[in-house]
Amino acid sequence: MKNINKQAPVICTQSITINASSKSVWEVLTGIDRWPGWQTDIDKAKLNGPLQSGTSFHWKTGGARIHSTLHTVEPDNQLGWTGKTFGLFAIHNWRLTELEGKTRVEVEESMEGLLAKLFKKPFNKNLEKGMKKWLELLKQESEQGAN
Repeated sequence: MKNINKQAPVICTQSITINASSKSVWEVLTGIDRWPGWQTDIDKAKLNGPLQSGTSFHWKTGGARIHSTLHTVEPDNQLGWTGKTFGLFAIHNWRLTELEGKTRVEVEESMEGLLAKLFKKPFNKNLEKGMKKWLELLKQESEQGAN
């Protein structure tokens, strides 16, 4: 797993427990082409090849077009990518840990670049808000699919 940049001006870490197996959560999280169907902040998403390290994907969220490349794909356990848009560079990591039929999902992201430095406070606030929403939507979609 590629570590986030702990010195970046924008950093966020969040977690949630989902009442579904890690396999169920993994299926939802890694269905990148299907993100717009449940992740309401994402307008488009397209994986450009197999789900493996080095494969790129393009997506659009909040009006921004993002080019990302998977750096870690460990089924039912870890997913990570880097992303670039508007002079920003991000590292985004997900970790899934199953315990007694439930899955603990931890997500972390760092963002750096000129805009991240200039707008550090609002970027941090928006990233935290967006990450919490993504986790809630992931929980909802995963639990719905598990029942």
